[in-house]
Amino acid sequence: MKHTLSVLVENKPGVLARVAGLFSRRGFNIDSLAVGVTENPEISRMTIVVEGDDRVLEQVTKQLNKLIDTIKVSDLKAEESVERELVMIKVVAEPKMRSEIMQIADIFRARIVDVSPKTMIIEVTGDETKINAMESLLKQFGIKELARTGKVALTRGLKSVQE
Repeated sequence: MKHTLSVLVENKPGVLARVAGLFSRRGFNIDSLAVGVTENPEISRMTIVVEGDDRVLEQVTKQLNKLIDTIKVSDLKAEESVERELVMIKVVAEPKMRSEIMQIADIFRARIVDVSPKTMIIEVTGDETKINAMESLLKQFGIKELARTGKVALTRGLKSVQE
């Protein structure tokens, strides 16, 4: 089972290395990791996806809370949060294929952000299922490169991770 953790940390050099080192030392695999500054420039939010049972989740949470730079760790339940991921896909796009690729992009509410004589770069945001479906449909054209941000998530409603 995958768990999405929202980890608020001090926005200081070396914090990411300490968190990654913690996972490495304890043998936990990071399925996805996205980091960025919050509305407070002194705090960063790490959205970490880990796979494991409740025991693994408890161990990861306890270890993260031991780090001096950690402010708050929250397990975001899917039904109580909104999750998104961004992906950019560079696909082979000979002129005769372009209309079909553009139709697929429209269906997924994706944007074409670059066009060259033989390729297109498509940007799409959504949940993991949407991203995987888009990627699957574009494989037939030949994916040249792909970059995924990793999942980001926020709790729904007035509740925030800091509360």
